[in-house]
Amino acid sequence: MTVTLKIEKNVYGGDGLGRLGDGRVCFVPGVFAGETVRAELTEQKKSFVRARCVELVEASPDRTRRPEEPRPASSPAVPGMVYADVNYAAELRFKEEQLGNFLERIGQSYTHIEVVAGKSSNYRNKVTYHIQQIGGRWLIGYRREFSHDVIDVEYDPLACKEINAALPSIRAGVLSMLTQGSRNIRREARERSAVTIRWTLDDGVRWWLGKAPEGLELVERTCGIRFNVSADGFYQVNPEIGEKLVKAVVDSYADGVESSPDVVDLYSGVGVFGLSCVNGVRGRGLPCQPRIVGVESGRKAVVAAKANAKSAGIAANFFCERVGGSLQRIRIGDRTTVIVDPPRGGMERNVPPFLANSKARRLFYVSCDPATLARDLQSIVKTYRIKRVRLFDMFPRTARFETLVELEK
Repeated sequence: MTVTLKIEKNVYGGDGLGRLGDGRVCFVPGVFAGETVRAELTEQKKSFVRARCVELVEASPDRTRRPEEPRPASSPAVPGMVYADVNYAAELRFKEEQLGNFLERIGQSYTHIEVVAGKSSNYRNKVTYHIQQIGGRWLIGYRREFSHDVIDVEYDPLACKEINAALPSIRAGVLSMLTQGSRNIRREARERSAVTIRWTLDDGVRWWLGKAPEGLELVERTCGIRFNVSADGFYQVNPEIGEKLVKAVVDSYADGVESSPDVVDLYSGVGVFGLSCVNGVRGRGLPCQPRIVGVESGRKAVVAAKANAKSAGIAANFFCERVGGSLQRIRIGDRTTVIVDPPRGGMERNVPPFLANSKARRLFYVSCDPATLARDLQSIVKTYRIKRVRLFDMFPRTARFETLVELEK
């Protein structure tokens, strides 16, 4: 069954949203707000349907490539690039609207969302490619969506120029291990089936098959601090926007440091936010050194955070524990700033009510998923006021983005 749809907007995830005659919403990938399309229904539910575009009847002026047009070599097809065929200004508008919609659902009609963006391509300093053999040929690249088939990548529009420059030699090295090494090396290389490539200013381009070598650490630099990170550890993959995000937290913390100098850093990772905040107010003549307490469940990250604090000359206590299991031991007074940077699943169920009932004067919530952000804020906004909302486009051309919400009592 095919239908004609007017696309109203792009929802989080990138799909275009239209409406059927019976009022049900219809999600269509690869189309953009303002377009008229013919779409074939592929899945029907009671409250919504899914479809695929079979004809672009009227294109948006923001569209940069029609579906039937060949893709330029400078922008090959990469799974997840849902906004590859629309101009960047439109992509940012879509994302701003999506974040606003999530806030509206919890009764927070926040009218001014600040959007922080950088370059829209060649921004990632870490990529992971899968490996697949078809016939006598080895493919190295991304998996197709909803498939285990690999798209061979010779140029990656998302990877930084340093990684792209190194791709030919990395491919040669991987293929050599797969085909010319000893029997044990070939078997191990094939079992690992993925190659991770990471670039940092200090270490240059490093790569490995499968799991990262045990003990391998890389150096990242943010807001004037050197951070050691295990090779398989988490660190923002967009250095430009990552720096802007951390600096935004640091600057806002510094503005109110006299009233709330102490930092409780939850889901603290390697200590980036807490340590950067305290480092940023050195020389301010504060009556006493701000206290930092960090809680993180990843053992390697906690070890790195302690080493990073020592290297930066900052007194801090980092604990390896689930945040949700540590609440009875965390002291949060009225001179405390709380920073939370949870994974995509958001905070554990008992953490938002705990924060809502705390005495913390300020709260910074760094989120990589607007749905779980809205869910967690639902409890917190009962006692806190949203002061400022900023969207950081950490992952241009994809559906994802980061959000920084500042709240105060």
